[in-house]
Amino acid sequence: MAVAQDREEPAEVRESDVAIIGMACRFPGAGTIEEFWRNLSEGRESTTFFTDEELLAAGVAPDEIRDDRYVKAGQILPGVEMFDADLFRIPRDEAEIIDPQQRLFLECALTALEDAGHDPDREPGAIGVYAGVGMNTYGWHHLAERFRHGSTVDRYRLMLAGDKDFLATRVSYKFGLRGPGVNVNTACSTSLVAVHMACLSLLSGDCDMALAGSAHLRVPQTEGYLHQPGMIFSPDGRCRPFDAKAQGTVLGSGVGIVVLKRLTSALADGDRVQAVVRGTAVNNDGGLKAGYTAPSVDGQAAVIADAQEVADCAPESIGYVEAHGTGTALGDPIEVAALNRAFTRSGPLAAGSCALGSVKANVGHLDTAAGMAGLIKTVLMLRHRRLAPQPNFESPNPEVPFDAGPFHVGTEARDWPAGRSPRRAGVSAFGIGGTNAHVVLQEPPVLGVTPPEARPELLLLSADTASALERATTDLARHLRAHSELPLRDVALTLALGRRAYRHRRALVAADCRDAALTLALGDRDRVLDGGAVRHGRTVTFLCAGEFADGGAHALALYEELPPFRALVDACLADRGDPVALLSASDAVAAAVAEYALGRLWSAWGVQPDEVIGEGAGWRAAGCLNGDFTVDAILEPGLRPEPPRQAPAENAVPDPDHLVLRLLPSGDDRAEPGLATLLGAVGRAWVAGAPVDWSRFHAGRPVNRVALPTYSFDRRRYWIDADTPVPSKAPRTARTLAERFEGLGPAAKAELVTRYLQELIGEAIGVEELGEVLPDPGRDLFDMNADSLMLLEITAKLSDELGCEIPSSAFIDFPTIESFVANLEELMGF
Repeated sequence: MAVAQDREEPAEVRESDVAIIGMACRFPGAGTIEEFWRNLSEGRESTTFFTDEELLAAGVAPDEIRDDRYVKAGQILPGVEMFDADLFRIPRDEAEIIDPQQRLFLECALTALEDAGHDPDREPGAIGVYAGVGMNTYGWHHLAERFRHGSTVDRYRLMLAGDKDFLATRVSYKFGLRGPGVNVNTACSTSLVAVHMACLSLLSGDCDMALAGSAHLRVPQTEGYLHQPGMIFSPDGRCRPFDAKAQGTVLGSGVGIVVLKRLTSALADGDRVQAVVRGTAVNNDGGLKAGYTAPSVDGQAAVIADAQEVADCAPESIGYVEAHGTGTALGDPIEVAALNRAFTRSGPLAAGSCALGSVKANVGHLDTAAGMAGLIKTVLMLRHRRLAPQPNFESPNPEVPFDAGPFHVGTEARDWPAGRSPRRAGVSAFGIGGTNAHVVLQEPPVLGVTPPEARPELLLLSADTASALERATTDLARHLRAHSELPLRDVALTLALGRRAYRHRRALVAADCRDAALTLALGDRDRVLDGGAVRHGRTVTFLCAGEFADGGAHALALYEELPPFRALVDACLADRGDPVALLSASDAVAAAVAEYALGRLWSAWGVQPDEVIGEGAGWRAAGCLNGDFTVDAILEPGLRPEPPRQAPAENAVPDPDHLVLRLLPSGDDRAEPGLATLLGAVGRAWVAGAPVDWSRFHAGRPVNRVALPTYSFDRRRYWIDADTPVPSKAPRTARTLAERFEGLGPAAKAELVTRYLQELIGEAIGVEELGEVLPDPGRDLFDMNADSLMLLEITAKLSDELGCEIPSSAFIDFPTIESFVANLEELMGF
């Protein structure tokens, strides 16, 4: 099935083109896109060869290790037992049973969205998810006994945590995505089928942006395999696609995701287009082949030709093909034969005119993630305009029909020369069972450069933990030092519009990238605004001073530098004279106009005050902002209304839930007048928790999202070892709670139940990771990452302990231990 489109004359940007605007990956030997490209461009092979000691420690039988056929190799991902559960508000006991493939996908999804420069919380359109994972081998090896002996609720939780059906919807839930959440599983072609379906969804209007990707994790990873002739596994742990020595591949683990958007929308929204999906196609071999697992020339040739037709790209315009390339005696000749048929259907092409490669030589066969590894590799080559070398290729397999088509395998890195058409490439993935997929990619369109703005900018940083914020600060400082050519405006807008706002925040007003890098690296306390953990639900007060502490210099500079402020002042004065002359008068009326305009500006940026108070002559602006009288009234002589509430003489002990914003700088402020000072005030307010709407703050400015460091996860070990004993169904105590109630008064009974629940819930959510010994009885359990199924099971256990039926919705209605126990006292009458 091919993506349908109107057949019109080719244009630089077509309505059916889809942009790749973000990417993320964790592949063998590479934890980031940058590391992956470095490995590719250097032709590195990421196979790990295990020692006998490592294999024995992993549980491999000694006799198997001594077998001459046993290959002590694998393609592994380090740290798969680690996960940032708190970031995704997942309790410990759930994090430990979630399929690690899905945990990897969750983290990569956030990285991909940040790489695209989009915050899903503020995205106006619908975002879809098309994704798949491999077999949950962690569940088989580590959780099978737990499932066998678990309660009904425990089995249900294990199903939700480990089944493939819940990958896409888990991502949609955790990120608040409203587009389709669809699981895709077609074995080795899963990734590209997901891309195909995501493109269809975008073009049909089902969503405005889409995540497409997959993950595959082998558990245990430190394990080799027995080589058997005729199987797909290499006898020496190396994959040699299209080479005369090719005898198979090595299975590996990996995860990769791309963020997709219609190209026209991406260009209009200032997205960083990394490559263009010109066309995609999917089909199946059907039954006319040697067997269920066998490939088919007909099916592969047809899907490649279909994708080229959809892309409206002549075969001769395609300079590279990323093949499925398993390096098997059967698969390689069939694949090249199919490519030859598809590429020469309109006539022969020049020998060697199209490069051919397979990422499996670098990272092995990643099963469901295989096509995504090939897609990301090809996007990187298009982006860098450079062809990566193919490892492990010495001489062509004589069974591969290279002489019948345009293909050659390149063994050295080289620049990708420009041609008469944009650089284009094809990517193939063929699944066991016969579902074939092919994608035609094109380099991004060349865009004009937006002139830089010579003005200070406000840079924002935030993270869920203090340690993650420190790493984010270091990462950004290094990046800006290495890429000082970046326009600071683009950096500021990407950080403001393309990142979630977390609890721990930091802000900086900088003049350029060099200034920002140095200031962040030094941690200059006078300039780096740091407010600690944000408190939500703050009361915001605007404070009007009623006078210029600097003779009006700040207001005059803002009038010159900030068009929205200038428009508000002009609107206040209408035809009453020269605004510059009025502000220069620096009297109480001028100060009132400036404060009124600033108050309106803050409100337009999303910071709506709960109250406005005056200080001295500040009653004028405060009265206007409160709606007590009009701006025209303060411009008349003789206005003497009742002043609004005055600011207290001392605010000596500030209320942590109360944020006071002084609209004009005081005499104590030593900052230069103008935009930099206002930006600093906005930064301080945001760091303190003010709800600044950054899309309004930056309204009217050209948006060009740029590549910046993505979230630095605070990972901890969430892993149930294979030999962990299954939790016993025996009661937690020698005597039930009901038996221990004998002779106790109401207060003692309540204390006993409270302690029981604290221990049980604390064990489930992992309160020691929150810095607590036991959960606070007065704290909302859902704010502590508890989930309804966990609490349902705890309610059932408590019912057994007390010998009475407790409503299953009790924790929903009473979400703190304190309120739950108080309600229980009423139910049981103790």
